[in-house]
Amino acid sequence: MAFSFALPLIAAASALDGATPASAQTATAPASPIALSIVDQGWVWEVSSAAGTTSQLALDLPAGSYVAVTVDSGSADLVVDLKSADGSFLRRLTDSTDWRRDFNLVVGAPGTYLEAVISPEASIGSAKLTFAKIVTPEHLTGVDASDDTLLSPTLQALAEQTSDPQAIAAFWQDMQTNGTPLIEPAGEGKSLLTFLYQGAGQNVRILGSPSADHDYMHRLEGTDVWYRSYEVPNDTRLSYRLAPDIPDVPGTFWENRIAILSTAQADPLNLNPWPAEAADPWRQKSVIELADAPAQPFVAPDDSLPAGTVETLQFTSERLDNTRDVTFYRPDGFDPADPQTVLLVLFDGDAYQQTVDVPGILDRMQGFGVLPQTAAVLISNPDMKARGMELPGSQDFSDVMAQDLLPWAQQQLGLQVPAVRTVLAGSSYGGLASMRLALDHPDTFGNVISMSGSFWWAPKDADPAHGEHTAYRVATTPKQELRVFLTAGLFETSRDGSLDILNTNRHLRDVLVARGYPATMREYAGSHDYLIWRGALSDGLTQLFGPAP
Repeated sequence: MAFSFALPLIAAASALDGATPASAQTATAPASPIALSIVDQGWVWEVSSAAGTTSQLALDLPAGSYVAVTVDSGSADLVVDLKSADGSFLRRLTDSTDWRRDFNLVVGAPGTYLEAVISPEASIGSAKLTFAKIVTPEHLTGVDASDDTLLSPTLQALAEQTSDPQAIAAFWQDMQTNGTPLIEPAGEGKSLLTFLYQGAGQNVRILGSPSADHDYMHRLEGTDVWYRSYEVPNDTRLSYRLAPDIPDVPGTFWENRIAILSTAQADPLNLNPWPAEAADPWRQKSVIELADAPAQPFVAPDDSLPAGTVETLQFTSERLDNTRDVTFYRPDGFDPADPQTVLLVLFDGDAYQQTVDVPGILDRMQGFGVLPQTAAVLISNPDMKARGMELPGSQDFSDVMAQDLLPWAQQQLGLQVPAVRTVLAGSSYGGLASMRLALDHPDTFGNVISMSGSFWWAPKDADPAHGEHTAYRVATTPKQELRVFLTAGLFETSRDGSLDILNTNRHLRDVLVARGYPATMREYAGSHDYLIWRGALSDGLTQLFGPAP
């Protein structure tokens, strides 16, 4: 059952948790009505004004309330910000660069509101935001992680001074000056890494910790010091976020797990936020690069080198029933007739432009003479649902890529690149897809760069007796003319004995080598992380196409 209103200003009561979640109004003149529907599972805010209009939704909820919102923006380019009562910017909740458009937050001071803007260039100026879960503070609980064994010598000394406020203040002043996490020696080739957070009320969790889980931090009794320590190799590189005071949300395991995103942000005391130009700390991570972390020589900008061109077109597939952005990179002085040209086809194209800057990396690799002429096709996902269906196991997607999209892309570039100089690349599901599609179509894709490939995955109808699906396929099918570069992070392991990324990649490497494939695997002291993959992509391209050592 659903009913809706179309009024410039609406306030109503929700059946969900007995809360009164919101009032809505348009911010620009002339006022344009906003339709707000109340449905059984939650509120729906329909931002249906003309493209370019700013709409607002006041969050009339008690401070500390938890809100989870699903977003359906169709073809519209939607930006949603959180603003304070005086109109100042607080936080960017979603925009067109996000893989996951949905968002969640914990309501802060009274008067905060959401501001939604649809791009004037949008072909359809409409979006729908569904308030899938609204939980007021009395229905939330927190987890106060107990004290843990102190591994850090610095914290051991501090524990002897917890009754001295000046000692605690001096500790935090030192951390603010030198930055966090705290790094201490831990024997040959290792360091003790201690994450720190000041002043949370109930809990703090780490996203991107060396444990490959969302670990709780511990509180030093009688202080505002939250901590957690890990022993790591001296070549560790990782990015992470800290999430203070995460609400314990009633509902499914998944609903509770994603609640961490409501407060996850860059470490306030880390001196290396990434990316530096992000809109706010909630859209940043914090970077750790220990002394022996492997070089990433093509990441830093270099204005002395010529830049290639980037063009984005849309590709529509009737077979897949969707449309996606496809971005073409052409290097400076591009010569389509060069027979040594390499064609890079890369999945998750949005992320590899916005987070990794693949065009810039390719500019620098070619400018420094590490690669021959290389063009690239960066393939974005229509949405996250399509990504989860297409990349791991869709045969239709595999065939469309080889039979439709790649020929169209080569036509756009004016190229005819043979399989031996065409490389499929991707990370996570994209790494799995790269291997899978190359096995499906080796006459089209002759090289694979799989970064933290999800080789734990298997189709639902796979026989468990066959073990790891991709490795079994390699072991039991005729050998193809493929060259393979695999990577995985040393922290991409499982605590419960289930299949994990590190060990399934090692196994796949062993099977490939046993079958006679030219296959290389490189392991990094890191996790499931674009910070690692931006260097791993360069390493793979150099391994496959770079000059002979």
